[in-house]
Amino acid sequence: MKDSLKISQKLSPRKYALFTGTLLLTSTGLITRVLGFFYRIFLSRTIGAEGLGLYNMVHPVFGICFALCAGSIQTAISQSVAANVRKGRSIFRTGLVISMSTSFVLAWLIIRFQDFLAGSILMEPRCAPLLTYIAVSVPCAAIHACINGYYYGMQRTRVPAFAQVIEQSVRIGAVFLIADIMLEAGIEITVQLAVAGHLIGEIASTLYTVAACQFFPPKLPDGTYAKDTDSDGRRFSAAADSFRRTAPSLMTLALPLMGNRLILNILSSAEAIWIPGSLNRFGLSSSEAFSIYGVLTGMALPFILFPSTIFNSLAVLLLPTVAEAQSEGNERRIAGTISMSLRYCLYVGILCIGIFTLFGNDLGVSVFKDENAGSFIMTLAWLCPFLYLVTTMGSILNGLGKTSTTFIQNVTALFVRLAFVLFGIPKFGIMAYLIGMLASELLLALMHIFSLKKQVSFSWNAWDMIVKPALLMVMAIGIYYAASSVCDPFAALPLFIKTGFHILILSLCYLLLLAGAHFFKREIQAE
Repeated sequence: MKDSLKISQKLSPRKYALFTGTLLLTSTGLITRVLGFFYRIFLSRTIGAEGLGLYNMVHPVFGICFALCAGSIQTAISQSVAANVRKGRSIFRTGLVISMSTSFVLAWLIIRFQDFLAGSILMEPRCAPLLTYIAVSVPCAAIHACINGYYYGMQRTRVPAFAQVIEQSVRIGAVFLIADIMLEAGIEITVQLAVAGHLIGEIASTLYTVAACQFFPPKLPDGTYAKDTDSDGRRFSAAADSFRRTAPSLMTLALPLMGNRLILNILSSAEAIWIPGSLNRFGLSSSEAFSIYGVLTGMALPFILFPSTIFNSLAVLLLPTVAEAQSEGNERRIAGTISMSLRYCLYVGILCIGIFTLFGNDLGVSVFKDENAGSFIMTLAWLCPFLYLVTTMGSILNGLGKTSTTFIQNVTALFVRLAFVLFGIPKFGIMAYLIGMLASELLLALMHIFSLKKQVSFSWNAWDMIVKPALLMVMAIGIYYAASSVCDPFAALPLFIKTGFHILILSLCYLLLLAGAHFFKREIQAE
């Protein structure tokens, strides 16, 4: 309590609101990622690998619709409201009208042409009934995205933060309950359950944010609430005038963001759609192709991405920190932030390489009951340092205002992956895609780092950041094998629990060696 009071006294009200808001969003983001990870495990055991593949196939449609009607407008609302909080309510209403109108059109188009979309675009007719759920979820996503943007602009992050947790919790709870009822009734569980869960989560988030906006609207800086002063007779005409005044400036902000996100979503969607088709050309049946795709995207990748929750949270903190340092002209602070991020991304990335290459197979078999999942985890382990670097370095670039640079570099990396999908998978199978992912993430990480190097002169020590932790990881593995060969007190435990203890031992060995190396280095420098 005393520490929080000290922090609030040191920071201005605006900075304190930013600090507490970021901390709250980071905490809830971590909670939702953890819940989502275990939800994926449940889905893999109920709808299977092929079902996961179909479930992941329809999500690109939702991603494109969200980019068109919600994501960019949410950001524009947030920026516009932050710049003029007194007009925040009218800006929010304008954005909501535009977003809702677009979302209803998109939902109607999906339902009207679901057979065409499934058969000719997604290349899988079985996706047609699933698209109805996706269509209904689009207006819901538009509503809570606009409300969240309004709260972000007013620097009131509690409602958006809790909306994430409520959406994930209700989705998981509803799917668990429906699955239990279906099992008791002897009804087969299909992928429709997962897509229905997606819709239920969106509805829950929408109901919560609408209720919060109605009963607990964000306060103005002076502690009062924005109120409509017009009479009922003039309210409609006043709202129409407000719309005409605010819509052009709002869309001026939203359209470039919409274009960028739309391009990235279309490329990502093309990648998701073409992978099963490329696997078909390699010689796999449709069922086998979707099973492989489901194992990769629904089982192996969640494990690899799970540690990235730490760096996603770090990225949220880095962007405003770097932007503030740049506005102050404090290049030394920016350089220190970059060096620190590089160091810890590589430290954790190298640890994850050791963990996933040694225990990937055991994790895949014990959690998902699938040997392919274990094989993919072991191969994808080498992605870890580059994934974490891309997340943090990209956030720092955005904080420096280089959003166009990160956009072009992300598009370049996606084209590299698409080349492997179209030309590599038909000849070499799914392994070509795994190599393509590694190549694209390596390229993207290097492009981000070189772009930052042009902007800021930061320190980079390959021995200290790569060679030393890699050698310490090898030593930790040696110590682990030597100790486990003498005595393994966890041998009688179930495979997953035993693997968890072994991962903990290896991690402790690595971290202790790393701490010892840092202490030794300080002692030498002190002398």
